Amino acid sequence: AVDESELLTVPDGWKEPAFTREDNPKGLLEESSFATLFPKYREAYLKECWPLVQKALGEHYVNAALDLIEGSMTVTTTKKTFDPYAIIRARDLIKLLARSVPFEQAVRILQDDVACDIIKIGSLVRKRETFIKRRARLLGPKGSTLKALELLTNCYIMVQGNTVSALGPFSGLKEVRKVVLDTMKNIHPIYNIKTLMIKRELAKDPELRTQSWERFLPKFKRKNLKKRKEPKKKNTKKEYTPFPPPQPESQIDKELASGEYFLKERQKKRKQMEEIKAKQADAIKRRQEERNKAFIPPKEKPVVKTKKASTEKKIDTEAIKEKVKNAKKKKLGALHEEEVKLKMAADEKKKKKK
Repeated sequence: AVDESELLTVPDGWKEPAFTREDNPKGLLEESSFATLFPKYREAYLKECWPLVQKALGEHYVNAALDLIEGSMTVTTTKKTFDPYAIIRARDLIKLLARSVPFEQAVRILQDDVACDIIKIGSLVRKRETFIKRRARLLGPKGSTLKALELLTNCYIMVQGNTVSALGPFSGLKEVRKVVLDTMKNIHPIYNIKTLMIKRELAKDPELRTQSWERFLPKFKRKNLKKRKEPKKKNTKKEYTPFPPPQPESQIDKELASGEYFLKERQKKRKQMEEIKAKQADAIKRRQEERNKAFIPPKEKPVVKTKKASTEKKIDTEAIKEKVKNAKKKKLGALHEEEVKLKMAADEKKKKKK
């Protein structure tokens, strides 16, 4: 058993010290050089930014040459070059520039904590149409999928032609390569992006750093479609017969069957004229019927008879006249005749008591 206190632990935020001239005071023994070709459409951009490339490589004592006639870029070490890995970084720089990576991003390769990876995707898919679709899937609508991948991996990604150029930390490049290869194998990048988002959140928790994350990560299964989509036009195969199909009848055979073959030229012409006249008569008749349609009156709706008011309930006019007469005689606020009689009787009783 090993005591955990004896194990070497790397503190957070620790960086390896930079390689200086003191580490290699005598320089390099041999001269090293690398060259790469670039496409014709990159010539104008490289010609414009080449002074900046020479200045950036000059800080590491590496010479750079641009040959426009041959269409190549060459980097070589000098006597003052002390970092043996500087030429490898310079080689990666010219490779990225040839793959349409802008100089502002490509120059980051000269830093110690930045690496690059050029993934070849041209030979992973057979059909050209399928390759274009899957490459577009990697970009996403308006480049949204590629932008999400860049944010999660802290890498710069450039999709150009048959290659994908990535620039960033080593851990991010590993994830980018996995996502790109899975996309070319018909696995949608959104699944890998979802996994990366979960890993990013789990890494923030110090307790879960030493534990397995398998239980948190989603597991995606491939679905095999059982029912195949049926085509609209179904080609039904005819039953196989060893006998050839019957020979089609010629015009002479048809005339022999109908009896026209034995008619004279006059009779044939007369028959043709009669058929033409019959067709013309039918056409005239149909045309006349269409014209006469405009003169046919539309069908009128049947008239609905209104029901007369029922005379079963007769109005009693005499009773209404009497009510009107009584209302005229009666003054406004006056009492009824019976009420007046009752009031007079009550007044007489009071007088007698007194």
